[in-house]
Amino acid sequence: MGALVVIVAVVAAAYFLAPGPASDLVVVVPSADGHVGAVVVERDGKRTVVDQAYVASRGDDTVKMSEADVGKLFAEVRSSIPARPAVFQLYFIAGSDELTEESKGELTRMLEELKRRSAPDILVIGHTDTVGGLTENDRLSLARAERVRESFVAQGIPVERIHAAGRGKREPVVPTADNVDEPRNRRVEINVR
Repeated sequence: MGALVVIVAVVAAAYFLAPGPASDLVVVVPSADGHVGAVVVERDGKRTVVDQAYVASRGDDTVKMSEADVGKLFAEVRSSIPARPAVFQLYFIAGSDELTEESKGELTRMLEELKRRSAPDILVIGHTDTVGGLTENDRLSLARAERVRESFVAQGIPVERIHAAGRGKREPVVPTADNVDEPRNRRVEINVR
């Protein structure tokens, strides 16, 4: 009986891994956080719901595939998918474009992540707390963003891949009254795609 199960499994795997029209094979793959969605496959008026990880639908059949088989089958497609977007925040000393000690360490870790991406698009947005006037904070927030951009360029990231902007005190992460020294608002947000 055990040999028959192995033979059936090998034949089923061969059938599902055999070349065929790209639209003919549907496989549910979990997201990076492990969530499994569902797909409704309709062929010739017949509906099949595929809602389990690594279950494949081809023709009128469904079968559970191994993660390794799905990885091999779709290796080329998966390698062409860009890395997930990432968001980082760095914090600054009051009234300056100098990073806090903690953010200096975070910058080093962030640069390592950026170097793993083949062609990142980076948006660096500087912010301030509400101490000072609009013009002064606009200048300071842009100086912070440009300081981070310079750090990226110094590490070999092409300048044309990095866009810097300053928002001044217009978009606080912690809403405060005017002229409030709030360290969490003195930041640069880095969005990487």
